[in-house]
Amino acid sequence: MSLIHVQPVIMAGGSGTRLWPLSRSGFPKQFLVLSGHTSLFQQAVGRLQGLADADLSLSPALVVGNEEHRFLVLDQLREMAVDAAAVLLEPVGRNTAPAMTLAALQASQDGADPVLVVAAADQTVTDVPAYTAALRRAVAQAAQGAIAILGIRPDRPDTGYGYIRTEGERVAEFVEKPDLATAQRYLAEGSYFWNAGMFVVRASVWLAALQRFRPDIAAACATRTIDNKTDVPFVRPGREEFAAVPAESVDYAVMEKCTGVLDIRMQQLDAGWNDLGAWEAVWQVAP
Repeated sequence: MSLIHVQPVIMAGGSGTRLWPLSRSGFPKQFLVLSGHTSLFQQAVGRLQGLADADLSLSPALVVGNEEHRFLVLDQLREMAVDAAAVLLEPVGRNTAPAMTLAALQASQDGADPVLVVAAADQTVTDVPAYTAALRRAVAQAAQGAIAILGIRPDRPDTGYGYIRTEGERVAEFVEKPDLATAQRYLAEGSYFWNAGMFVVRASVWLAALQRFRPDIAAACATRTIDNKTDVPFVRPGREEFAAVPAESVDYAVMEKCTGVLDIRMQQLDAGWNDLGAWEAVWQVAP
């Protein structure tokens, strides 16, 4: 069996406004220590490093972040004695679809076509072995051309998450955040899962899907400059081009449009996942 080339991607550009005043624009929640002894960003980097095994060739992570936080990223990586492949710096926040596209373009330069494992920098996981096992299953599916995502079985009718409706392992539908009655129905039916916002897909598959559904985003992300003055290269998209691109999530730009068109699979994640989207969630994970 040939090695699968895996490129971890850490999405670290969020502002964490719902955890104000601890999370601030200059020091957002992903760089805070809210559980354990390391920041959420450092935990995300460490979890993806754990993907390496005999069947996977794991590259250093690509980090997508805000221009203003570039030295926070470098400092926290140095604390871990970890290098990133590059830090992709957004001049302005444009949500996850442009951010993931920057990573896919960077990962596929020189003709490479790795499996991207895209995870947010502001989530917690209590069962890391279960997390690793679910992602490895998703990598195997993505290596065959599928788009694999991770879903969380809901334990309450939560209106704060988008949901995924499944038919077996296949994703049948993405649905927006529901009202309470709809969320209660989803919970009762049992075929709906919270969308964890983690995507596993070959770079070429993502770029082809984006070109099909949102060529404007693909074009706006294509111009990049590389700054090698630091130990880890900073990669910057063209400011004017990037500022003009619509702010769209991965789900809204592509995923919701391609169910039934592309092969989208879901791996269930049962690993004590929490996205720490509000103070109530921080309370739940705190000792």
